[in-house]
Amino acid sequence: MGVLVNTATVLMGSALGLLLKKGISERVSKAVMIAIGLCTVYIGVDEAMEGSNAIVLIVSMVLGTIVGTLIDIDDKINRAGAFLETKMKHSDGKTTIAEGFMTGSLLFCVGAMTIVGSLNAGLSGDNELLFTKSILDLISSCMLASTLGIGVMFAALFVLVFQGGLVLLAGLLQNVLTNPAMIAEITCAGGVMIIGLGLNILGLSKFKVANFMPAILFVPLIYWLVQFLPL
Repeated sequence: MGVLVNTATVLMGSALGLLLKKGISERVSKAVMIAIGLCTVYIGVDEAMEGSNAIVLIVSMVLGTIVGTLIDIDDKINRAGAFLETKMKHSDGKTTIAEGFMTGSLLFCVGAMTIVGSLNAGLSGDNELLFTKSILDLISSCMLASTLGIGVMFAALFVLVFQGGLVLLAGLLQNVLTNPAMIAEITCAGGVMIIGLGLNILGLSKFKVANFMPAILFVPLIYWLVQFLPL
């Protein structure tokens, strides 16, 4: 239920943002994007501080990035956005559907509320955190769509698949995903990715953030292995 509500709020927020887009000047639009980028960096830093073991973060990020780069997740998400663009025949000359789809997908799906909320829903059926996230995503999707266009709306599909997958995975791994310290390390890795996304939004970098995402899957394994190290 939490995943479905979150998906719906992204759709509603994006639709509202598209309606507002026509009345927003380019100067205001650029200013809003800078504000969103700065807030995204702040969220990333805040979540990255949740972790307490640099070894877990570094090893997980390195292994995850290797896997993500070999698979080239970033390229596949961009291809999905480009495919939608060819079907919609839409681009305003400044932003593309692929850009909006990529930015929205990562912003809505990489973070503590996504991870912990989905785990709570899968482990105990508690959707409270996902409902809270839904309200935040309603606002952020509205602002993103007003600047990046309709591609943000299509990110709702990624929310449905990604968060839904996490909920199902949590249900299958109930005996593993119950350690608060481990979840904190997962949150930390997600925060580092969000920092990269924020820098991309600000135009300071062009990191392929999606290629970092497998790191989240490595964190539980590395966390468990580190427990046997004589530290």
